[in-house]
Amino acid sequence: MVSLTVEEMNTQLQMQVNALNASLNSLQQSFDAQTALITQLNQTIQELREQLNKNSKNSSKPPSSDGFKKPAPKSLRKPSGKKVGGQEGHQGTYLSVISDPDEIVKHMPSACEGCPHYKMCKGTACVAEKRHVIDAVVTVNVVEHQLLEIPICMLHGDTRKGSFPNDVKATVQYGENLQALSVALNTVGAVSVKRTHEILSGVFNIPIATGTISNMVKRYADAVSETVNRIKQKITESGLGHFDETGTRVDKKLWWVHDASNSEFTYLDISPKRRHLGMEQCGVLPSFHGIAMNYKDCRHAVCCAHLLRELTGLTENYPEQKWAAAFIDLLLAMKKVKDKAVEAGKESLSYYHYHKFDKQYDELIEQARKENPLPETTEKKRGRKKKEKILALVERLEKYKAPVCLFIHNFKVPFDNNQASERDIRMIKVKTKVSGCFRSEDVVRDYLKIMSYVGTAHKQGRNAYDAIRKAFSGCPKFIFA
Repeated sequence: MVSLTVEEMNTQLQMQVNALNASLNSLQQSFDAQTALITQLNQTIQELREQLNKNSKNSSKPPSSDGFKKPAPKSLRKPSGKKVGGQEGHQGTYLSVISDPDEIVKHMPSACEGCPHYKMCKGTACVAEKRHVIDAVVTVNVVEHQLLEIPICMLHGDTRKGSFPNDVKATVQYGENLQALSVALNTVGAVSVKRTHEILSGVFNIPIATGTISNMVKRYADAVSETVNRIKQKITESGLGHFDETGTRVDKKLWWVHDASNSEFTYLDISPKRRHLGMEQCGVLPSFHGIAMNYKDCRHAVCCAHLLRELTGLTENYPEQKWAAAFIDLLLAMKKVKDKAVEAGKESLSYYHYHKFDKQYDELIEQARKENPLPETTEKKRGRKKKEKILALVERLEKYKAPVCLFIHNFKVPFDNNQASERDIRMIKVKTKVSGCFRSEDVVRDYLKIMSYVGTAHKQGRNAYDAIRKAFSGCPKFIFA
């Protein structure tokens, strides 16, 4: 047996130690890789869970995207304690007896039929009870215009011929009422041209062609074009504007419908660009100097309804984020205090409330910072570091504190952007859902002109159908009267 020297033994031991260290390092690297993979997978799972949990109640997704799995009704409003239904003093809409009916049908007792005294009793009978049936009578009224000719005028000795009215231009044409109904169904009603043709043909028994309906829409858009430009000018000159956008398909390409509106006027236009560039192309922002709701490129106010949805989604996906639930309560409390002040005829809040809300706002931002510290980074990467969603929201709330709270400092600024903008563009999504897309830029621009005019007429208290009929008769500017 060969004996080893101390030095040789030490060398072998050192080699074994080195091998063990190498194995340990390999295991550590494998462990680190597994840990990183698990972290990445957990993050992916969380993102997928957030994506699945998104709906119209906790994100900016439209209600139409909820599909058949509608989220349970959820309101951030606190119980008012009032009974369900119409409140005292509320003037509801209901059926009422008509003072001057078009037709009267009298009903004698059935036992009196065949009696020899029937006529005498009918003459002396009194009304015991009245019931009204309100129904629509669908009729087609054909007016024939005849041009009369006098062969020899007794006064001048020549031939005299009458003339047709200016609106009677063809041998056979459709009247203003039928044209207005066609346009109303296709635009306001979001009914396709083909279905509009089917409805009108079935109801009125008139073989109105799909191409004719499209031409009616085109003529109507041209008729209100000047009025829509005036609407745009009115919004540009206003002190408060609501701005929003939504995507739609035009000739298989993604375009953006831009909405500029307020409580009185609605202006819709389209551009291949979104946000500031798109709104500039629509011709409103370059000249607008008021307060803009939901638009950061000028003096703006943040839509708090959007914030509430974001914060709601945060509380649902990350229950540990206690500051988010508290921030929801803060925004709702601010709205409640402002609403009470407006009802009382006040133009501002008290110093107490301003100081209280300002302090609570800052405290919640600080709390959010503590709950979500910045991650430590050791590697330096090129470009801007991607921020976490929660941190991005916290930074946005901190940066745009003044625009978020503007609605309590300026009572003309609403709490949300729903007053005008989101209601105005909602029909765009309905139209897109029904039709799929617009076939050309001209078609969508004509549609947006009509919706701008009708939306403005509605805000002015005008009936949509009546507004369309007035435009066909050459009086579209009546909405400004």
